[in-house]
Amino acid sequence: MVLDKFLVLFLLSSSLAHAEDTGVFPNAASVAETHNANPSDALLYQLKESMVKVSSTVKSGGHGYGTGIAISKDHVVTNCHVLQDSNGMSITKWGEAFAPVAMIADWEHDICIMRFEWANLKPVQMGDSETLRYEQPIISISMPGDSPAPYVTLGKIKALYPFDGANVMRASAAFAIGASGSPVFDYDGKLIAISTLKSPGQKAYFYNMPIKWAKELLTKPEIPLYQASKSPFWDAPDEARPFFMRVVLPYQNGHWAELKTVAENWLKQEPNSTEALYYLGIAEQNLGNVKAANQYYQQVLKQHPNHPATLIALGLMANKAGNLAEVEKTHIALKAIDSALDEEFIEALKQ
Repeated sequence: MVLDKFLVLFLLSSSLAHAEDTGVFPNAASVAETHNANPSDALLYQLKESMVKVSSTVKSGGHGYGTGIAISKDHVVTNCHVLQDSNGMSITKWGEAFAPVAMIADWEHDICIMRFEWANLKPVQMGDSETLRYEQPIISISMPGDSPAPYVTLGKIKALYPFDGANVMRASAAFAIGASGSPVFDYDGKLIAISTLKSPGQKAYFYNMPIKWAKELLTKPEIPLYQASKSPFWDAPDEARPFFMRVVLPYQNGHWAELKTVAENWLKQEPNSTEALYYLGIAEQNLGNVKAANQYYQQVLKQHPNHPATLIALGLMANKAGNLAEVEKTHIALKAIDSALDEEFIEALKQ
């Protein structure tokens, strides 16, 4: 997460050098990967060859559009909400349309796989969505709206949320209407997630479902086409949604008491959640509870010394206190992860 105007209330601790590394935050071993050059045109072209446009119709005569990606010569994965309540569905590949003969659906997680005959699709390789890291670079390719060609967006993993045995990814790569079902790749060209939804508001959070769920779905039985569908987890009433979704609006709108309540309940459900601790720290700090905020932030850093948002927050606090030495340490720490984070910090210092 990016801290824009928030100041935290403690300094970088020398004890952080001994903190635990659980493998989801960048350390020295992952810096080289994070700083990899942009993917080659050849790789992007290869990935685009596996893209399809997904179309659906409903009984009222309306049309829906999304993106799909081939995971075998006969199978395409997309979001279920693209196909929800449809009475007709198809894919288009290089101007040629194909209708599925069957599908497999995980309605709750919004992952659907359509099976085709004679489409002769070119599949991508599925990766491992359970070994991803914060700030890892990713490739998002979509076909938004009526776009005739795939659109490439590069970004970084900003957060990983444990949910139902996998990690839902939040990334900086934005996507638009019609991009639901878009594939997300690592820089080796392996499929790691499916772009699914964004939060409301100007500073939207973009969520991507882990490819682990698609892998598991391939082992499930097929269902008839146009079977009655169910709503995904993210479409539930607010009180029934995952906590990582429920904190967004109070956080962005500055409703600190509400944020504190949501984050406290999150921590009760997931006692080791770094993100729950982080949001609790933000809430307490803005409510004026300095000691409590400090305790939560220290717990974040004890678990993950390279938590990017916390490093930025520490640097902002140090700058406010006039501690230029700590500000310089923050610059060094952020540059070691990704120079873009340091640029972000520089902009935050100007506010």
